[in-house]
Amino acid sequence: MEFNVKTSAPEKQRSACLIIAVSQTRKLSRSGELLDSASGGFLSGILRSGDMDGRPGQSLILHNVPGIQAERVLLIGAGKESEMNERAFIEVLNSVVSALENSAARDACSYLTDLSIKERDTGWKVRHSVLQVWHSRYQFERLKSDRPNQKKGLRKLTVNVPERRDLAKAELAVQQGVAISKGMDLARDLGNLPGNICTPAYLAQQARKLGKEHVKLKVEVLNEADMRELKMGSLLSVSAGSRQPAKLITLQYSGGKVKQKPVVLVGKGVTFDTGGISIKPGAAMDEMKFDMCGAASVIGTIDAVATMKLPINVVGIIPTTENMPDGLATKPGDIVTSMSGQTIEILNTDAEGRLILCDALTYAKKYNPRFVIDIATLTGACIIALGKVPSAVLGNDQALIDELIRSGKQIEDKLWELPLWEEYQDQLKSNFADMANIGGRDAGTITAACFLSRFTKKYKWAHLDIAGTAWKSGDEKGATGRPVPLLTQFILNQL
Repeated sequence: MEFNVKTSAPEKQRSACLIIAVSQTRKLSRSGELLDSASGGFLSGILRSGDMDGRPGQSLILHNVPGIQAERVLLIGAGKESEMNERAFIEVLNSVVSALENSAARDACSYLTDLSIKERDTGWKVRHSVLQVWHSRYQFERLKSDRPNQKKGLRKLTVNVPERRDLAKAELAVQQGVAISKGMDLARDLGNLPGNICTPAYLAQQARKLGKEHVKLKVEVLNEADMRELKMGSLLSVSAGSRQPAKLITLQYSGGKVKQKPVVLVGKGVTFDTGGISIKPGAAMDEMKFDMCGAASVIGTIDAVATMKLPINVVGIIPTTENMPDGLATKPGDIVTSMSGQTIEILNTDAEGRLILCDALTYAKKYNPRFVIDIATLTGACIIALGKVPSAVLGNDQALIDELIRSGKQIEDKLWELPLWEEYQDQLKSNFADMANIGGRDAGTITAACFLSRFTKKYKWAHLDIAGTAWKSGDEKGATGRPVPLLTQFILNQL
């Protein structure tokens, strides 16, 4: 898919299709009015006929419009001007993709930047045009022996910029949109691969491949012997039941000054989660291949940052393993010692994500981080609490949490803060160890974060629970690539 920007008069633009917004009721955008004038009122005549009144979701393709150079005009409903916001703009873009999906138009010129969105500039609209069109065309077919025909639709999108002075900003928006989209694709591909292919070793291989593609990216992979030396007893307790050796992958992107403190991202990489001895029910267990989407989002974000060559230091840390019910697997009631020296009574082996993250979070201290953000498909309780719209955020630094939430709003990858109050810590008490790895049914997302907070006292830290947002089930089953956009936007905001 190719994207570019330009400033052009719509009536003179040569294209397979011009994309023009129509607001309720029957109001053409600024570019639409110019086309209408050039066509001798042809468009306004169509609107008066009642075939299009501008409601959200409406679309109408017109051929051979008189007085213009383009082969087609796509009129797209944008709803009421007073209700045009970020979400509505994205829905307009989705309608464009749907309308052109089976069209013969392979290129198009969008004039949707005419739409006014409060507090969002042309650059924002350009970047989201790239993100949404790219995202909607994603397919995962590499494991099908008889692949369907390649999806029809756009191959090139030109986004019109009303003012020439905005061209430089718009071109940067395209570069950012493409980099983020490629990072999302990488995260989705890794998430969609089955557990027999995407093993800890495979993740390590993909990280090394990324290291070869980017000059400023250094990749290091620790094996289980290395982790034993570091006394990562908590992480290794999860891998004990698997024949696939655990790995600790570090991706170090050095785009900033040598002494600049890095942003550290820690991604949960359980490549398949049976629950271990506390085995999960069989229904939908296949979706536990998505339990490494936190790791995938770290790899995707690092790729986006490196592609944009951002002047910042970022470190990605990925603890990765399977969780299997073998004869050597950890048992409920076992007590292990983490890298921090704190002991953990494992009451439920299906609460394994926090067991691998806690050692990785302790390991993160060596990088003298500016911030540490962990990303994990950690708790089903998060889906019960928040559904599948926002990810949850908790942490020990309010300014960091607020900045993450702001970044999510900027790029439509939403977060919702949950409390991390001291009272919840009592649920992790153990009669036999420093702490238990679960805190009971109540406030499961919060007590999971409370557990992690005991390993993050030396730096500013935030935890993202993406259990509800990392993948979709049902007919649309597949990884979403979230929160690559959020994390990348957060890093951009640190420049």
